[in-house]
Amino acid sequence: MKIGIIGAGQIGGALIRQYSKAGHHLKMANSGGTEKLKNLALETGALAVTLMEVVVDVDVVVIAIPMIAILKLPKHLFEISSASTIIDTGNYYPIRDGRIEDIENGMAESVWVSNQIQRPVIKAYNNILAGSLACSGLAKGDPFRLALPISGDSKESKDLVSTLVNDSGFDSLDYGTLQDSWRQQPGSPVYCTDLNLVQLKKSIVKAKRELLPGRRELGLAFIMKHDPALWMDWWKEFAIHNRIIYESDLDS
Repeated sequence: MKIGIIGAGQIGGALIRQYSKAGHHLKMANSGGTEKLKNLALETGALAVTLMEVVVDVDVVVIAIPMIAILKLPKHLFEISSASTIIDTGNYYPIRDGRIEDIENGMAESVWVSNQIQRPVIKAYNNILAGSLACSGLAKGDPFRLALPISGDSKESKDLVSTLVNDSGFDSLDYGTLQDSWRQQPGSPVYCTDLNLVQLKKSIVKAKRELLPGRRELGLAFIMKHDPALWMDWWKEFAIHNRIIYESDLDS
């Protein structure tokens, strides 16, 4: 499969490495230019290109940038894209992205992204911490394999994304339309809780839309108390912490 990835940070970088190992043909672009991607290109064989080139002659485009950066993408970028499927991995954090009124008023985050780029998107990879994505992938059939939800309006595109999720080392769960994607946003019981497929199916139905902003900020406050240099330690603790919050809240 031919894949273009916009953003080569922790999430984008992890996907580039995993897709490369799975044998996919990759192009990547970021805001820092091709020179900053030189080492990753040497490591993975992915081709470092410009933003306008990364969306051309590909089957899939993965958007792995902060939500605020969506507004900085060239206005006609996706008009020239040949991709049949676009994956949105992003999450809304007002402290980073500023206040986005549509989302504050209840619009699902990936619906907002779709509106901005004027193309349908599939929501995936947003609910897993970069450390888990990079280090926790397992072979299909492993009882400890983690699972990720997928939301979108095209079954064909969701099936394709499910294949890529499997190639990344994770099971997938189709959980409805893009309007339903709020159930995997920050603050939900499946956000950064490292669940297997059985657990994911049980937890995603417990999401309460009105609790998301408060739980999102609680999780962010937890992260902010930790030394970023020790992220390999605290991402595991955060997943456990987030699960405990939901279990206690939903049982009360």
